[in-house]
Amino acid sequence: QVMKGYYNKPEATAEVVSEDGWFATGDIGELDADGFLSITDRKKDIIVTAGGKNIAPQPIENLLKTHPLVEQVVLIGDRRRYCSLIVVPAFEALKKWAEDHGIDPGSEGALVEHPEVVAGVGDELLAMLGDLASFERPKKVALLGEELTVENGLMTPTLKVKRRQLEQRFAALIDSLYEDEAADKTAR
Repeated sequence: QVMKGYYNKPEATAEVVSEDGWFATGDIGELDADGFLSITDRKKDIIVTAGGKNIAPQPIENLLKTHPLVEQVVLIGDRRRYCSLIVVPAFEALKKWAEDHGIDPGSEGALVEHPEVVAGVGDELLAMLGDLASFERPKKVALLGEELTVENGLMTPTLKVKRRQLEQRFAALIDSLYEDEAADKTAR
């Protein structure tokens, strides 16, 4: 047993300790062939689409982080019809990519908003996800001009993304990824 509960906080204890004494960490894991447990995701990070499909973002994000143009990436799409990506690019690699594609890199801010850059980077990243189920594959990509850090309140001290804060701070950008969704609702 990890703990009996929180001192003088029965409501908080009831939220995390089951009646039979199990402590709910909120982690999702899997056992490998040798019986070792690996933590693969956080339960509260699971995305549930408007169609009721559950998506674990971390394996998708971890795959995309292997791309040389990606510094940080967040899969979003909770209660939406499809998923999208918010990408903090590796700016030196992005500048070189832009130059290689005949695009003046200019400032980092201008680069992340350049339509050809966003489309090109998006195409490269989405091509990596061809093996995913269709509901797991992001449909749109946005590039951010600032890193997600503890100091700007977008990461925890253990360097996990604060998804809700990110979605609040960049609500206008995220809403722009789903403009067609809003148009579909008003057309009905």
